[in-house]
Amino acid sequence: MKQIIVMNYILLSSGLAFLITFFAIPVIIQVAKDKKLFDEPDERKVHKNVIPTLGGLGIFAGFIIATLMGVPPGFTFNLQYFVAAATVIFFLGIKDDILILSASKKFIGQLIAAGIIIKFGGIQINNFHGFLGVYEIPHTTSIIISLFTIIVITNSFNLIDGVDGLAGSLGLLTTLVFGTYFFYAGQLTYAVMAFALAGSIIGFLIYNFSPAKIFMGDTGSLLLGLINSILVIKFIEIAGNTASNFPIKSAPAIGFSILMIPLFDTLRVFGLRIMQRRSPFSPDRTHVHHFLLDLGLSHRMVTITCVLVNITFIAMAFFMRGLGTTTVLGILLLSAFIFIGIIYYSRPKNKSVFSRKIEKAEIIKTHKIFKLAGETVEAD
Repeated sequence: MKQIIVMNYILLSSGLAFLITFFAIPVIIQVAKDKKLFDEPDERKVHKNVIPTLGGLGIFAGFIIATLMGVPPGFTFNLQYFVAAATVIFFLGIKDDILILSASKKFIGQLIAAGIIIKFGGIQINNFHGFLGVYEIPHTTSIIISLFTIIVITNSFNLIDGVDGLAGSLGLLTTLVFGTYFFYAGQLTYAVMAFALAGSIIGFLIYNFSPAKIFMGDTGSLLLGLINSILVIKFIEIAGNTASNFPIKSAPAIGFSILMIPLFDTLRVFGLRIMQRRSPFSPDRTHVHHFLLDLGLSHRMVTITCVLVNITFIAMAFFMRGLGTTTVLGILLLSAFIFIGIIYYSRPKNKSVFSRKIEKAEIIKTHKIFKLAGETVEAD
């Protein structure tokens, strides 16, 4: 009987989120065109039609309203802080989609949102559950690692959003997996949050899957990243606790696998740029979707490939969970590097001048140009 009641709340939230987003997006598209709030094509960009970039507004509206209505009053003790953090991220994203927001201001805003989640929401990594032989970690270290995790995951969906439907499809996969776990673990608040976001994403993807009629912009991608950071940290805490309703061995490794494509790709690209003494946010064509595009795959096929590979990593982590967190993470990382190496070295070796111009246009289309400490980073 209890599971039936929980399921009713989940169906209410996900269905309401879908309807709000689905009916809001056409209005947003029309308003964006009337007010000329879109990404205009020019000689530097690949797309040929004007594309509104405010799809995240519809995702945010559907998610927030559905979550607030779907979580019963007795379960909302932390929800207000999650909504507050999501609102901070929303205003950061909407300003960056309409105007240009400096990287420093965006980073400060993300720190504020992460601080709200950690300090007031109680979302914090305080146990490694055996990774590298470490279990409980000191409070200060816990806060630093939690801040780093939230900010990296928040930005990971923003950086993977370079192909029609990719960020949304990966976000749909992760929220469905987390939502299903929290449902069986008896965590109503987090289950409703996950399925509400999934419902909003489905409503958005109808208009975003190639050929896209609208982009989610930073408003949507940063929101996806923030909510997924909350869900994965809570997943590790609950699944790693043997006293919980649904304990899972190697919980950190499985949590990592659920976010494998956006998280591993972001960490890999950031690492490469830092080793090359460049800003982690400097644009280039080293993301996994760039490599797949170089192989000749369409936007739709790139999205499908990345989702299927992510599902494979989740299955691998789950079936190997008995090996321990360190071993499972090591196998996942090795497999991910092999996957990247295969598609990287399978690309055409010789590229024409025209192809290099298209690449530069792709960089300008899919990445922001950041100004860090007064230095302009260009897409060369």
